[in-house]
Amino acid sequence: MSDPEGPVPTGPAGRPPGGDGTPPPADDGTAPPGAGTASARRRRDRLAAALIGVLTLLLGFALAVQVRNADEAQLLAGAREEDLVRILDELGSREDRLREQIFEQRAALRELTGSGSRTGTALEEARSRAEALGILAGSLPAQGPGITLTVRDPSREVEASNLVDVIQELRGAGAETMQVDDVRIGPSSAISGTAGRLRVDGTPLQAPYDFVVLGEPQDMETAMNIPGGIVQTIERIGGDVEIAQSPALVVDALRPLDRPQYASPATGD
Repeated sequence: MSDPEGPVPTGPAGRPPGGDGTPPPADDGTAPPGAGTASARRRRDRLAAALIGVLTLLLGFALAVQVRNADEAQLLAGAREEDLVRILDELGSREDRLREQIFEQRAALRELTGSGSRTGTALEEARSRAEALGILAGSLPAQGPGITLTVRDPSREVEASNLVDVIQELRGAGAETMQVDDVRIGPSSAISGTAGRLRVDGTPLQAPYDFVVLGEPQDMETAMNIPGGIVQTIERIGGDVEIAQSPALVVDALRPLDRPQYASPATGD
């Protein structure tokens, strides 16, 4: 009895064609027509599936964030009054702490800025005082207005005490620093020797004795020329004193810094 639908076609060696209707490959090893198109279609399907997966993940993340925000809003909307007050108090406390931190940081910045300014001012003042002490001690050169004073001693009668009186009169009149010949006069300077063979701090002097003195010129000249003063004393013993004011003089002879042997700074304890 024959099949009502007719005989089933078979391929080579009696094999049926593929279930999808695609003819089997030829015996010579060549791909059947349309095989490349099917492979490209499968690659596009895999790419589309990957893109759909990524879009699904992004959509899920967005929905989760939206649900979370909605849940928080619903939670706040459904919270009791005491809970809302507590939340507001916590937010207020957090804001206060942040403001306090900002205030502390600004205060620290102002302190650092002010400290730097005070430190700079203190350093400048210390530097200025050190320079002033160096000039007075004779360890730094100095310039400014003053007088030149020349003591001539043709008869070799001027003694050490006479030059000491000259120095004392100048200091009393406001002399800030001075030198005689090439020797700087300091607080501990000493005039020694005999008339015609004088020394200052052990250095021999040769007449005429030339002083360069910084200070108020008019005050020093007036003090030297007072009646009965040192100028008249030197003139009585055969010497001569010449004084000239100048707006700009230089005292550049230096003396080593005297270091105390026994004294030391007080600690204040």
